[in-house]
Amino acid sequence: MIMKAMRYHSHGDSDVLVYEDADRPVPGEGQVLLQVAGTAFNLLDAAIRVGIMRDAFSVALPHIPNLDVSGVITELGPGVDGWRVGDAVIGMLPATEPGAAAEYVAAPAAVLAGAPQTVELADAAALPVVGLTAWQALFEVAALQPGQRILINGAGGGVGGYAVQLARRAGATVTAVAGPRSRDRVRARGAAEVIDYTAGPIEDSLADRRFDVVLQLVRTDPEETARLVDFVGDGGVFVSSTTPGPDQAGRGVRTERVFVRPDAGQLAELVALVDAGELVIDVADRRSLTDLADVHDQGVAGSLAGRTILVP
Repeated sequence: MIMKAMRYHSHGDSDVLVYEDADRPVPGEGQVLLQVAGTAFNLLDAAIRVGIMRDAFSVALPHIPNLDVSGVITELGPGVDGWRVGDAVIGMLPATEPGAAAEYVAAPAAVLAGAPQTVELADAAALPVVGLTAWQALFEVAALQPGQRILINGAGGGVGGYAVQLARRAGATVTAVAGPRSRDRVRARGAAEVIDYTAGPIEDSLADRRFDVVLQLVRTDPEETARLVDFVGDGGVFVSSTTPGPDQAGRGVRTERVFVRPDAGQLAELVALVDAGELVIDVADRRSLTDLADVHDQGVAGSLAGRTILVP
């Protein structure tokens, strides 16, 4: 059977993305077939498309991108237990397998969680990758504790929005670095203070303060990164999803990277928080899947207003 999909036949700029007919996948061992309700753009999708991460993420061409998915199960593959046809689910798909920029995708059942019931199914695709990144950075890598102080650089982005909410819920005091466009939203999500990075060097606003955790979610040059590490208190931790900190920071400071991985259990906990009203999924825009190339360009340029959902 045939479906419509966005895919690319060679690595390159966004113009390699084409909307075309493709074979509808058949779920294999341990997989389910999802009718895609929505998918979200992540910078990793663009990096894989360009080909700059071939050593880590080698994909077979032509490739259908997009890691985030929400959808409805239409078929169960061999060996799948615990799911039924008609179940609404979300998940983070394996980066090297065909993704969710299509009408259907074959997804490993093991990476899926039931979709939240309090938001539109398409919008729920804004949760998996960035929500898991925030969760793993805060609780697995940084081991954030109640009463601690955390500085989140890039709090206005997808990961940052969830990190602010999760850190505040965990009992930490959040100082957020964000731009004017997202200042009010970040404060509403639980930041005690929002520093506008466009108003001048953030170190001018932070002065001599120190934090138990600094979470780095934007790319900075080595000098800027070193200055951020200086804001970590003795024995604290610097966690980055982007530019790594120095191996030897001194003062007992631990510098770590976070590399997100699928985790259905953690994702289910995030969904439970959404349905309990304790975690908000922010969606800035909903676009047609045929706009994917433009969304890639805007995402790389940093001009997306927030999490963008693409609907087949």
